Amino acid sequence: MEITKNKVSGEPLTWQDIENMRYSWNVASESLRLSPPPQESFREITKDFTFVGYTIPNGWKALWTVHSTHKNPEYFLNPEAFDPSRLKGSGPPSYTFTPFGGGPRMCPGKEYARLAILVFLHSIVTKFKLEKASKWQNTNRSMSPASKATLEVCVRPHAK
Repeated sequence: MEITKNKVSGEPLTWQDIENMRYSWNVASESLRLSPPPQESFREITKDFTFVGYTIPNGWKALWTVHSTHKNPEYFLNPEAFDPSRLKGSGPPSYTFTPFGGGPRMCPGKEYARLAILVFLHSIVTKFKLEKASKWQNTNRSMSPASKATLEVCVRPHAK
């Protein structure tokens, strides 16, 4: 809403406006942390290592889950809680927050996705009012790991 206050009605967002949406991006990122788009990925082991007493040899494939990485209490205090402030500043350590992957295989569409998410959020917040339609429900309509908490909302245009 702060961005809208400095614009003429109908004026499009600028790149600087997008860059100023830091808190909005933290909210979106925290949503991606709790319910990441990719669920898992295979990686090839490049060096023998021992995990829980088992030696995993070089060349083997390992299944890595984004969900368990994002819920690791070593990096995310109270990992089940929605807390956008945990991602402000430099954010969590590398490879602990990976909704777009990481390193040389990071999703090439990350910045486009960020732009699309922020423009969408801006449009929703400035044009519509969200009202709680029901109580929180503990349901999970997906076979993928995701939050069980859902909240139905009514989307109404702002009064003119």
